[in-house]
Amino acid sequence: MTALALVLGLVCAPSAVLVSAVPAAAQAAPAQGPQKVGVITVAESDVPFVVTLPGRAVAYEQADIRPRVEGVITSIPYQRGAFVPKGTVLFTIEPDTYEAEFAAAEASVASAQAAVETAQSTYDRYNRIRDVGVTQTTLEDSASTLASAKATLKSAQASLQTAQLNLDRTSIESPIDGIVEVPETSIGTLVTANQTDALTTVTRLDPIYVDVSESSAQMQRTRDLVEAGILKLNSDVQTTVTLETGEPYPRDGKLITPSSVVSDTTGTIDYRVQFDNPDAKILPGQFLRVTMTLGTSKAILIPQNATSRASDGTLTAYIVGDTSTAEQVTLTTHGSYQNQWIVTNGLKDGDKLVVDGLMKLQNGAEVSTVAVTIDKEGVVQETPATGTPTTETPAESAASGAASE
Repeated sequence: MTALALVLGLVCAPSAVLVSAVPAAAQAAPAQGPQKVGVITVAESDVPFVVTLPGRAVAYEQADIRPRVEGVITSIPYQRGAFVPKGTVLFTIEPDTYEAEFAAAEASVASAQAAVETAQSTYDRYNRIRDVGVTQTTLEDSASTLASAKATLKSAQASLQTAQLNLDRTSIESPIDGIVEVPETSIGTLVTANQTDALTTVTRLDPIYVDVSESSAQMQRTRDLVEAGILKLNSDVQTTVTLETGEPYPRDGKLITPSSVVSDTTGTIDYRVQFDNPDAKILPGQFLRVTMTLGTSKAILIPQNATSRASDGTLTAYIVGDTSTAEQVTLTTHGSYQNQWIVTNGLKDGDKLVVDGLMKLQNGAEVSTVAVTIDKEGVVQETPATGTPTTETPAESAASGAASE
């Protein structure tokens, strides 16, 4: 034996002795009891079927103000940014030319009227003596002269009406009630009839429209739920809107025009919803979120944080079986309501759903259950064993907590 081998043997010998000296009981893992989990009892109920869609506000009425006659702007009498009723004068155009045209048209009408009266008198006189001293040809000529005079009168009256319209159009009025914008022109500017550039814009804000879009595929899935008897539609669609700040708008809307055409570029169907807007909290162009409650469905609501989703998209949860063991179940849902899944298959009335203690929980694990509730903030709390009983079941408490968010 070499000296190195002798040294190694002396060093390793104590370790072997120490290892063998450790008692077998000390090496064994300590025994663990049932895993403690918090559960709620689920129950089937009528669950609102809610669809949330992006939308954009659109003015109820909006008019670009343009001149209909040519001339120089002489005044802008309205207050900028103020509400104006229909018929309010916004701009005036120099009327001198149109007043002269109107006066000339009035003179033409008077002249034509006199010619008609003369022709009528001649025709009446010839008609009385046609069998005495007037030939049939003369009578027919007088009738033709009368008809021509009447036609000239109508033409003159039409010219007078046109002159009156042009004169009236030198005062440019608001065609609608609404808020008038800052003018895009100034006094002294020469404007032309029906020009491209608007002088200003008047917008009616109350009520207001919100246009939303839904994919045709989602609409078809909703129809399938109705045909399958899962979804029962309401007689009226309840509609609410959330503002850009996340604040809920305090007034409900009304569905106005559901479209029947699918966009060939986006694959969506457009809807228009009308809201009262007396405080002008919604302005045209704003992006909003519209929530529509289409109906109700028989389903079970469960907190989303009590579930997990596999890589293939399968949604699962744990329930506690009769043998006090955790059972993993696969869930079928048709969307969510606030922060809860709407479960249509995989759970039944009275099942104990595990909502707390899910960490490291495995299928078939022995568990010890504790009844819990979920408050309005979504916090899991243990149900008191003594004291005043609560009127909410755990499932109802979970639903009310979710509905408040």
